[in-house]
Amino acid sequence: MRLANRPLRLAACATVALLTAAVGCAPQDASPGGPGAAGQGRQSCTRGQLATVAHGTLTVGTDKPAYAPWFHDDDPANGKGFESAVAYAVARQLGYGKGAVHWQTVPFNNAFAPGAKKFDFDINQISVSAARKRAVAFSSGYYGVRQAVIALKGSKAARAKSIEDLRRVKLGAQVGSTSLDVLQDTVRPTQQPAVFQKNDLAKSALRNGQVDAILTDLPTAFYITSAEVKDAEVVGQFAATGATDEQFGLVLDKESRITGCVTAAVDALRKNGTLARLEKKWLADAVSVPVLK
Repeated sequence: MRLANRPLRLAACATVALLTAAVGCAPQDASPGGPGAAGQGRQSCTRGQLATVAHGTLTVGTDKPAYAPWFHDDDPANGKGFESAVAYAVARQLGYGKGAVHWQTVPFNNAFAPGAKKFDFDINQISVSAARKRAVAFSSGYYGVRQAVIALKGSKAARAKSIEDLRRVKLGAQVGSTSLDVLQDTVRPTQQPAVFQKNDLAKSALRNGQVDAILTDLPTAFYITSAEVKDAEVVGQFAATGATDEQFGLVLDKESRITGCVTAAVDALRKNGTLARLEKKWLADAVSVPVLK
């Protein structure tokens, strides 16, 4: 039985004596490092002493291969790439140095599938959604993202100026991704889309002419076209849909007792400018990419 991340039922504060009541029922610190920042079960957020899967260690999950620009050299532990850098920044905020962070390989779809998790949080370009929240918990968002279209230069798909233009070409995206959701719900192509287990397979299909265009998040699209499929280009990006922008969030066990602590850490990094600095360092600028309507 796995108890480490399960909430405890708290007993009510008993008024045994005036001094006991005054101390035992005092308001808790709600700062990022204080116990009041905790999620389920009011677990303490004392730095370096969270209720982690392995005592004294922060276990972080991500997929393999670990793609640029989110990671570099397929090595999430080297601190290079936006998500590797964010993971270590969150760890430091929680009181865990680089040596106390253990990386674990977790396939993309497994990260937000129902069931108990063996990681403390997973970072893998996973968008927060109501459907996924039924199976897992999320931190607050660490990156606001747009979806984009990639096509080979000079192709019919590369000349697309609108969503309507994309509906009549063969499109593809990774299974379980927000890219696939946008493809199906926003583009609504006339042809059955190709669905790939990994983005590597989608890139190969684009090179080989099995699809006319593929959808990924915008930073990944920039990297693919600049470093991996150099005869491809970013055709355009999609406008944000709904009341709020799409956000990548850290994924936690549905019953995790450190969700509030992790969210407080992400919020602190946003407030002090760390997330913005890391985004500027590791991710490309999206200003010049047209919005497809």
